[in-house]
Amino acid sequence: MKEIVIISGKGGTGKTSLTASFAYLAGTDVVLADCDVDAADMHLLMKPDFATEEAFFSGKIASIIQDDCIKCGKCATVCRFNAIHIIEDQYVVDPLNCEGCGYCARVCPTETIVNESPKVGDWYVSTIKTSGTMVHAKLNIGADNSGKLVAKVKNEARQRAKDLQKELILVDGSPGIGCPVVSSLTGASFVVLITEPSVSGLHDLKRVYQLVKNFNLRSGCIINKADINKLKSKDIKAFLKENEISLISELPYNEQFTAAMTLGKTIVEVDNNHLTELIAEAWKSIINKYI
Repeated sequence: MKEIVIISGKGGTGKTSLTASFAYLAGTDVVLADCDVDAADMHLLMKPDFATEEAFFSGKIASIIQDDCIKCGKCATVCRFNAIHIIEDQYVVDPLNCEGCGYCARVCPTETIVNESPKVGDWYVSTIKTSGTMVHAKLNIGADNSGKLVAKVKNEARQRAKDLQKELILVDGSPGIGCPVVSSLTGASFVVLITEPSVSGLHDLKRVYQLVKNFNLRSGCIINKADINKLKSKDIKAFLKENEISLISELPYNEQFTAAMTLGKTIVEVDNNHLTELIAEAWKSIINKYI
């Protein structure tokens, strides 16, 4: 079983749009995993049916059993995260500030503070418009542990691929270089880096490539909107050559991307010209050369 992980150093490069296009071209040959759980939007393009839904619990949050609390205030004194406040003459834990360290429970003389795993999101298994399978999730607002939710999505995608006897998992990772990206990269067979010809695009490409390099993963790059700044595209290609990163494709700027998104479709569904051919060639190149 192979995993293609598509990531970008920054948002707005077209990562999800291209991943959805690849998934549409691949049809039922792939299991799609949307690991961008902090800002999940793949469902807008792939029309999942949300057939399977389960809550995801992770981390620890303190809570105070008010009936047994003697209001000694020791918990508030030791809390380094300013998570315990007096509200209407009761000590109350603010779940947004609580880091789940458990120190308050240790010092409580009456053992009235408990640490429980909160619900931080939901994960789903869906059939999408290609008749393929997609595993995806949604992290609650302000919730932590996005990396663990990504790991859950990936593990479920692997299990579905095994059950369905699919040899390929296509992963849409998060932008940036944080914990969810690291979790997305685990087990990757090949990493596709999506960038754009801008100062921030090149800067963040360098950062995310360093992360991929640290994991000793093979990678290639697609420059999206390559013609909007040819000088910066030249700089990106120089960086790719210097680091022996394969240039998979250069895609021109096309307003059809936006038009397709407003219709809830991938670009390859609405575009019948050179851009669709380039995306299809890029997908074939990834499959035939690097997997």
